[in-house]
Amino acid sequence: MKFLLAAVNAKYIHSNLGIYSLKACADARMAGGPVEIELAEYTINHQPEQVLQDIYRRRPEAVGFSCYIWNISFVRELIADLALVLPKTEIWLGGPEVSFECETLLHSLPAVRGVMKGEGEETFCRLAAAYGEAERLGAPLQAERGIPGPSDADLAAIPNLAFRRRHGGIFQTPAGPPSDMGSFPFSYKQLGLENLEHRIIYYESSRGCPFSCSYCLSSVDKALRFRPISLVKRELDWFLERKVPQVKFVDRTFNCKKSHALAIWRHILEHDNGVTNFHFEIAADLLDEEAMELLEKMRPGLVQLEIGVQSTNPETLREIHRRTDIGEIRRITARINSWHNIHQHLDLIAGLPWEGIESFRTSFNEVYGMEPEQLQLGFLKVLKGSHMAEMAESYGLVYSRRPPYEVLSTRWLCYEELLELKGVEEMVEIHYNSRQFVHTLGLLQEEFSTPYDMFLHMARFYREQGCAGLNHSRVARYEILWKMIGSLTVDCGRREIYRDALVFDLYLRENAKSRPEFARDQNPFKERMREFYRAEAEKPRYLPGYQGCDGRQLQRMTHLEGMGDGTFVLFDYRDRDPLDYNARTWRLDLDGAVKR
Repeated sequence: MKFLLAAVNAKYIHSNLGIYSLKACADARMAGGPVEIELAEYTINHQPEQVLQDIYRRRPEAVGFSCYIWNISFVRELIADLALVLPKTEIWLGGPEVSFECETLLHSLPAVRGVMKGEGEETFCRLAAAYGEAERLGAPLQAERGIPGPSDADLAAIPNLAFRRRHGGIFQTPAGPPSDMGSFPFSYKQLGLENLEHRIIYYESSRGCPFSCSYCLSSVDKALRFRPISLVKRELDWFLERKVPQVKFVDRTFNCKKSHALAIWRHILEHDNGVTNFHFEIAADLLDEEAMELLEKMRPGLVQLEIGVQSTNPETLREIHRRTDIGEIRRITARINSWHNIHQHLDLIAGLPWEGIESFRTSFNEVYGMEPEQLQLGFLKVLKGSHMAEMAESYGLVYSRRPPYEVLSTRWLCYEELLELKGVEEMVEIHYNSRQFVHTLGLLQEEFSTPYDMFLHMARFYREQGCAGLNHSRVARYEILWKMIGSLTVDCGRREIYRDALVFDLYLRENAKSRPEFARDQNPFKERMREFYRAEAEKPRYLPGYQGCDGRQLQRMTHLEGMGDGTFVLFDYRDRDPLDYNARTWRLDLDGAVKR
């Protein structure tokens, strides 16, 4: 019989470690058994009809869906039709979105046979084995429908299940013991998964979390476990040998056990292939001097750190049970910034208890001042099973009943203020996290009292101009920002400085073929530019890596921009910064060059 494990990912580049692990474990345990386990990965951008057709053509006897807040609406819609076209196929659900309130869920989804709660490896292995045994014996699951499968008694012996009985009623089995992290096979190798160069690869070296953050489901699992470091090293070598672009550790607090984190960081430093990037979610205030000295040695781009600050309000941090030393985070992130070798992503959450609009503005300005490569402004998701959901009424927490259950208002933050934060979030994503306006933002910040005020002004300008929420081309973004700068009270000299900063930012990332309308006319400089490139082709001074190219070819592959102060900026796209991927630049004048 065929058991299909289906994942509906948020994006094509994502991979689903959950279903890989279930299949790898079941295959290893039941090698040559009667159950064929297949994998199918889709995205929420697929049409449900496309996914339905694909599953129908596979004809599974049972199908299991991996469920999260971002795909549950899609899965619910799909299940309704799947039950109509494959009425004899058993449907199972698993994942964090369905592991709580199982009885309510099963009552709302009559086509679903059951739910695998919590960790799935042991549960799925035993469930698949039960289907295999029923297949071997030829036992009918429901005689009137002719569906082969395990009996209620067989299912009742499997831990972490909630299932619909044959003759009515829902039965939930007790929880099993926490999984042994060393008992799982390495999914990617076990399944022979290759061609991973265009995917983000997720990897797990630990489960559970020692902290008790009230908004997070990881706090529910107190059984903190680690995969043996000998296995982790071998598995990381497998990724390194294949030069996978990015390995994203899903460990909730990667450095909560110092020896484990240091062993992994030492290994990737010593075996760096010059290509693979490793992403870790850490607690910055747990980094000690030994860890810092190790991180400082990393190749630019080898390591990426995500640091969940969430708030700088002490009352908020106490209420959400988050032990965070903001002063220490500030010190640590500043030191990491000074090395210019590690991307830092700092996270804030809007809608937390005791955090009103003024408090959040303070949190935003403090974290912005830490100068991360990305500042992720997220909004509270009230997850089923979390302590935050239990406290919702006392917090006056109003949130959407539709996934992802995002906050709408609290006792401290009204919906109008939340909309203000939404506008700021959009501007941060466009102008800060894209890293395409770095120099312009540095100038623009001088016009405002705080960084928050700057992004708020941008958001209001976008809304007034009818630009908010729309997709714009890269050049159009620069033109909108130029128009906004024109609405400020700045003198002509300052305006010209902004013009040069915008053009500099535009060409820093790519040799743009379309120029914005505000860009300075380059016709007066054309002959001077041609002379520069002719001389550079004959005797390279700034572009040594272009041997054999004539002046015209050099001009096409690089960019030279005449600026308002009479100098020129040369952009070399072959020699990029390994951390931010910006072009190498030279500021040229008649007397020489200054590297930037």
